[in-house]
Amino acid sequence: MRIGMPLSYAGGFKETVNDLAEYEKAGLDIVFVAEAYSFDAVSQLGYIAAKTERLEIASGILPVYTRTPSLLAMTAAGLDYVSDGRFTLGLGASGPQVIEGFHGLPYHAPLGRTREVIEICRKVWKRERVQYDGRHYKLPLPPEQGTGLGKPLKLINHPVRDRIPIHIAAIGPKNVELAAEIAEGWQPIFYLPEKAADVWGAALDAGRAKRAPELGELDVVGQAPLAIGDDVDGFLEFGRPMVALYVGGMGAKGKNFYNDLCRRYGWEKEAEEIQDLYLSGKKDEAAAKVPVELLRGMSLIGPESHVKERLAAMKESGITTLNVTPIAGDHKARLALIEKVKELAADL
Repeated sequence: MRIGMPLSYAGGFKETVNDLAEYEKAGLDIVFVAEAYSFDAVSQLGYIAAKTERLEIASGILPVYTRTPSLLAMTAAGLDYVSDGRFTLGLGASGPQVIEGFHGLPYHAPLGRTREVIEICRKVWKRERVQYDGRHYKLPLPPEQGTGLGKPLKLINHPVRDRIPIHIAAIGPKNVELAAEIAEGWQPIFYLPEKAADVWGAALDAGRAKRAPELGELDVVGQAPLAIGDDVDGFLEFGRPMVALYVGGMGAKGKNFYNDLCRRYGWEKEAEEIQDLYLSGKKDEAAAKVPVELLRGMSLIGPESHVKERLAAMKESGITTLNVTPIAGDHKARLALIEKVKELAADL
């Protein structure tokens, strides 16, 4: 099990990156940089590449709507180049709240667009002259849609790798099936190992049945806050606002992927209450309704014996890369947490 760490887009980026060399020495394997309606992830990933030597870097995630497929391919090849082959391209559909609200683009056909983007990226990395006739993307653009002067082109540079790993962030059944079929990795959110098979097992099996052998085994990337000790239960509360934001506020009634996931986990009543409260502006009350069982099940927070049990459950459920957020009072203590979780994961 690889140990990774997400970087927050809320602040403290340079300070965290300055510490990455020590996290790297402590055994951290990969770092993920998110992109929402925040600073872009690409400039930050390039900065990290220059500050590290062994650590893998990944986007977690770049939305498929906001860049053309060719630009996504160029960007990934560029990041792989400056990092000497350490980059993973994390992609996702995001949601209508961000894509339509922040970018002003119509949010439609996320599955079809994701598949076509990935197919085009892989053509670009192989330095093929890109000719593509998809439902959503056509390269070159047909004369009736443009000037008719466009010609098939291939990437000028020779990429470090002609097959950069791709991860898809997904939680809906069809999206998860797509990830298991065509991507090297899958990034779910709010991963609960005891319920993962019930919620996603059929979709993963369906995707794997169509998976090309050259893709290898699917890398499943989980996330968990990390705190080890006899008096750390209070840190579970840190997760409430984020879960409430996603389950309650990321989408409208009937169109919230994260609310649907909470319901599929079995907390239908709580999911509805959280959404009603959040959408009415009662964010603190919404956060208070987040089930503690959900927070605990998604976390590595507790005594060492408990954390070891949770790690085993995550590995048993299929997690191969675990993104942890170490929670402690200072950098030295957070570094110690990375060393400890790396040791516990190795013992498994």
